Amino acid sequence: MNPGHKQLIQIALVALLLIGCIAVLLPFTGTLLFAIVICVTTLPIRNRLLTLCGGRSNLAALLVSILLLMLLVAPMALLSGSLADGVEMAIRYFKPLMEGGLPADPPAWLVRLPIIGRDAAAYWHELIESREEMNNLLHQFVDPTRRLALSAASLLAQGLMQLVLVIFFVFFIFRDAHIYAEALHTSSRALAGDLGERMLALAEGTVTGVMVGIVGTAAAQAIVAMIGFIIAGVPGIVILTVATFFFSMVPVVGATLIWLGAAVWLYHEGQTGWALFMVLWGMFGISSVDNFIKPILISRTASLPLLLIVVGVFGGVLVFGFIGLFLGPTLLALGQVLIREWLAHAHSDPSASRATAGKHASP
Repeated sequence: MNPGHKQLIQIALVALLLIGCIAVLLPFTGTLLFAIVICVTTLPIRNRLLTLCGGRSNLAALLVSILLLMLLVAPMALLSGSLADGVEMAIRYFKPLMEGGLPADPPAWLVRLPIIGRDAAAYWHELIESREEMNNLLHQFVDPTRRLALSAASLLAQGLMQLVLVIFFVFFIFRDAHIYAEALHTSSRALAGDLGERMLALAEGTVTGVMVGIVGTAAAQAIVAMIGFIIAGVPGIVILTVATFFFSMVPVVGATLIWLGAAVWLYHEGQTGWALFMVLWGMFGISSVDNFIKPILISRTASLPLLLIVVGVFGGVLVFGFIGLFLGPTLLALGQVLIREWLAHAHSDPSASRATAGKHASP
């Protein structure tokens, strides 16, 4: 066989093998990436457990996996079940209204609303007089709300399955962490020398900083919210705290949906003072945590503009599902830092070359 033809066949076989490997791994790309991000972030915990376990990597990986199950999967399962129950409760609440109509008199809390209370009460009576208009209004409100709630429940259920698969991958990555770490350092050194080593260290620091910033800020907001819920006497504190933790990762609105809903419930129950307290606590306590803690947690590794976080969160959810809440901003921040480092290195190389050439040329 012609050597040239033989080489082409070898290249074609390697290309087909690579395409096959990519096709097999493609459905798990997001899950594997998120598992790697979690492994990088929790590596100090794993190393500590490895020392306590006497160097038994299987046991250390198992303990880390159990810890992640308790911290991530259990609250997610609790929140998914509560949201599904809430959707059913809301449907049971609105179904009698659609079948039997509204009560003759509007609720007292609606009449007491400032500015709009009188107009709302008048519109209430118009709805009672016009059954068709009332049904149209209820359908316009109930159907989108039900679809939104069911979509949220579906997203949480999908996230629950993804997290279980992520933790499954985390176990095997941590079990053979020394093999992967050695291969990663060897390949980075072979591809780019000192620059590859520096980029690898920079990537590790950026991933850790962004994850700690996002998750740490969400945890801080959840704790502050829990304190407010306890003080105001809001029921379902555990569910609301878990919901605050996950919703805090969504920029702009985030935790506002939770504490504002708690304030509305308090006002509906006639506790106007506590409702006002909940609004002030949410504005100056819960929401302000994001402005103080996140910059402190992230500033040592990477600067994340708000636009980058927003695009990362929503784009990550669209591409990777629930885990995109974490993975999207992390990947964008990592790309930003690595591109800046590469450009800085590329910019400094010509100067260094010219300086070296000038030294050799001078007598």
